[in-house]
Parts: sequence; C-alpha cells; structure tokens
Amino acid sequence: MIVGLVWWIVVGLVAGWAAGKIMKGSGYGPLMDIVLGIVGAVIGGFLLGLVGIHSSGLIGSIVVAIFGAVFLIWLSHRLKRA
Repeated sequence: MIVGLVWWIVVGLVAGWAAGKIMKGSGYGPLMDIVLGIVGAVIGGFLLGLVGIHSSGLIGSIVVAIFGAVFLIWLSHRLKRA
C-alpha cells in the first residue's frame, strides 16, 4: 500500500510538473503538480483507454499522466475563456 502511494505521488509530481512546463512554461508548485498529475493520470488513462491504448510501468504511467494533465490544463483554459 505504501509503495502504491509513493508510486502515485512520483508519477503525479513528474507528470504535473511536465504538464505545467508544456502548457504554461512553469510548474504550479509541488502540491498542485502532484494533484494535477494524479488527476491527469486518471483522465489520461480513461481517454487513452477509450481508443485502446494502455500503458504499463513507470514511464508509461508518466506519459499517460502527462497526456491527461495537459488535457486538463487545456480544458480549464478553455472554460475560463468562455
């Protein structure tokens, strides 16, 4: 259980930081990066699962989480404009 929690935190931190760099040019701070990355992992896993793409391992999990986090940031920017 502890290992799983650490896994999610590491994936979330890396993915949130990377998505922040891709979409804004800087991260959102360590805590928000973790939250953004974890939520992004769930969204990315769902969206990519819809098209039949599945990942495994640390790198695959991070890539999926980055995809989801970038989508989440993009969506929030679009909703703020509306």
